[in-house]
Amino acid sequence: MADSTRTAGGRLDTPREARRRPLVRRPAYNADAFGVFAEQFARFMGTARFLIYMTAFVAIWLGWNLLAPRDLRFDDYPFIFLTLMLSLQASYAAPLILLAQNRQEARDRVIAESDRQADARAHADMEFLAREVASLRMSVGEVATRDFLRSELRSLLADLEELNRPGEDEPEPATRPVQ
Repeated sequence: MADSTRTAGGRLDTPREARRRPLVRRPAYNADAFGVFAEQFARFMGTARFLIYMTAFVAIWLGWNLLAPRDLRFDDYPFIFLTLMLSLQASYAAPLILLAQNRQEARDRVIAESDRQADARAHADMEFLAREVASLRMSVGEVATRDFLRSELRSLLADLEELNRPGEDEPEPATRPVQ
């Protein structure tokens, strides 16, 4: 009987081996270095300095293309080239900012997990210490305290003094004449 899972190229339930190399090689890059760059870029874009630089850039662009002689202008009204430049900047900024946010989220996740573990350890330590304190309280409750011992000794001393004191209705022991 022939095996129905076999074909001329091999079994159907196993993937084929790659037979050839890809024609186009993917560029290799260091993901960490690129991520650090993205974070620095995102951090810079969130500053007042960036807003001032960007405002100055746009103001100079607009001023030059409005006030310069017509033959020196490079972007006439409605400033299509400026719009293109700002769109290009935004198209690069958005993914870099998202990459920086993803890296920060991953760091926050690791920190949160570390905090959860530290909290769990602290909670376990507190429970252990609470049990130990309760145990000590129970054992101290069974131990005689200094004040309790003093009061018991005073009570016994008073009882002894009463026993050694001759009573008023008891006759004094008679003394025998010495012979």
